[in-house]
Amino acid sequence: MQRYGHLLVIAVLLSGLNAATGCATPAGNRGNTSLTGTGVKYGKGVNRLGHAIQMGAFSEVKNAERFTAMLQAKGIEAFYFRKDTGIYAVRFGDFPSKAKARAAAQRLVHDGLINSYYIAPPNEVVFTSPKPVRGSTDTRLPSYQAAKPPEIQEPRPASKPGVERDMGFIAARTAERFVGIPYQWGGDTVVEGLDCSGFVRAVYNLCGVSIPRTSREQYKAGSPIAKDDLKDGDLIFFGASETSINHVGIYVGNGKFVHAPKRGEDIKTAAIDESYFERRFVGARRYFH
Repeated sequence: MQRYGHLLVIAVLLSGLNAATGCATPAGNRGNTSLTGTGVKYGKGVNRLGHAIQMGAFSEVKNAERFTAMLQAKGIEAFYFRKDTGIYAVRFGDFPSKAKARAAAQRLVHDGLINSYYIAPPNEVVFTSPKPVRGSTDTRLPSYQAAKPPEIQEPRPASKPGVERDMGFIAARTAERFVGIPYQWGGDTVVEGLDCSGFVRAVYNLCGVSIPRTSREQYKAGSPIAKDDLKDGDLIFFGASETSINHVGIYVGNGKFVHAPKRGEDIKTAAIDESYFERRFVGARRYFH
């Protein structure tokens, strides 16, 4: 579906993005702690994302991971996720306008790297409801059609009244959608400890929010939260101390959190009071106020 040898074109198209984080903050949002019109205040170092490019229709997670790894190898921070249809998509980029995102995507189509794409708007929320129960819906996967038009206009899911502003709730429900998916951030070249922080960053990205890249940076950016005051969407950190954090997960309620355990394992749900995590618990942080 893609000619991976030509991925250098993507790197050129995204040369204006921050290679260290994979995303640049839209003009006017860098360092802001409150975004007008969103009803949500963000902590320092946490910003609203711009437009992103979504591409691919992978029925196998390994293919989505492979394509994501190729982008990562070019210094582009991409991530994959599973849609309600069961198909996997890959998303990347942080463009200040839809026009700029579309121009980059159309160049990829022109060069034969992709057959179709979708421009995700800054205020899009991908998931707001709990993960569908397996077997409750038709699980057959639709086949990919190479003759799709250059841009796919995907409908935005309807939000429940009052939910659109509860970003913590949305982040938690989004995290639950990843359970059971093997998540390897950046292929074989990934540094130990980045799978877990990359996973939570991908979840927040799908909620339209950019958080720092590593678990230590994420810990510094959020607002301190007591363990007894945890709410949906808060991040919880583990390690030997505050200066040696090596793991992070997303709190989803009832004493549970979702995390990427280690390479080769699926995203899982775990209990904070499990002996291993209880001993290594460092603290919690909140990014939505």
